[in-house]
Amino acid sequence: MTALISGSMAYDTIMVFQDHFKNHILPEQVHILNVSFLVPEMRRNFGGCAGNIAYNLMLLGGDGIPMATVGEDFAPYARWMEEKGVSRAGLREIEGEFTAQAFITTDQDDNQITAFHPGAMNHAHLSRVGDFQDISIGIVSPDGRQGMIDHAQQFAEAGIPFIFDPGQGMPMFDGDDLLRFAEQATWLAFNDYEARLMEERTGLSMEKLAERVEAVIVTRGGEGSIIYTGNKHLKIPTAAASKLADPTGCGDAYRGGLLYGLMQGMDWELIGRVASLMGAMKIEQQGPQNHHFGRDEFEHRFHESFGFSL
Repeated sequence: MTALISGSMAYDTIMVFQDHFKNHILPEQVHILNVSFLVPEMRRNFGGCAGNIAYNLMLLGGDGIPMATVGEDFAPYARWMEEKGVSRAGLREIEGEFTAQAFITTDQDDNQITAFHPGAMNHAHLSRVGDFQDISIGIVSPDGRQGMIDHAQQFAEAGIPFIFDPGQGMPMFDGDDLLRFAEQATWLAFNDYEARLMEERTGLSMEKLAERVEAVIVTRGGEGSIIYTGNKHLKIPTAAASKLADPTGCGDAYRGGLLYGLMQGMDWELIGRVASLMGAMKIEQQGPQNHHFGRDEFEHRFHESFGFSL
């Protein structure tokens, strides 16, 4: 089975300001704000939802193709994908554009100032689901607005079951848009904040949305996750993490686990635990694609976390 992963590819440039923003921003002067932060610590990570999900699916042994638009500066990321064995068959380079990228500055209070440049992501709609053969499952994750709309429709028209995962793209859609996605999708995935926005904008509870799809998955950080399917509310516990290094990309790691479990025909109790462990193993490392493990390690951690074998 092969998953087609619609979403963004991006560079994340993360800088650490070794002080506190509040010491350098005067509240009474914010209308003429002009500040500069010295950031001696900086790292650049490969990210974007499609790239992150595909990387995590690959770690589990699943076959996934990220479908995304990238810029002329994508060569270093391409080499990384080749090294790690992640397919580049679904990538389209857009002439004259940069790959989407986020510039994130964090202070000692873990406050963040982020600037995001969408770049090539704005052309996501140029890629089409129909360009790929033998796709058995899909996911529509955060991307350009028109790309998300088109890819959901194309998955539905092709009869390919898919997860709708709006993520940080949620603000781009109103209630009617979100209801249309819910009608097209096979599964819905949110974090707890996005779930509340979904309920507010559609007027439907998670239970009511679960009547329209096969399952609704809601992640809740350290409180685990809930899977609404049929009349059941399955509470999925968190997996044990050895350290909490960086939450960036944990949601994508969880979704990689979801795709893998669905592709393997697992039941929801098992799918949720595989996804939960993926999030835990990601949070132990900085960056969204710097964690790695072998099958034996994953199975050992699974038994250690949940008390039974995978």
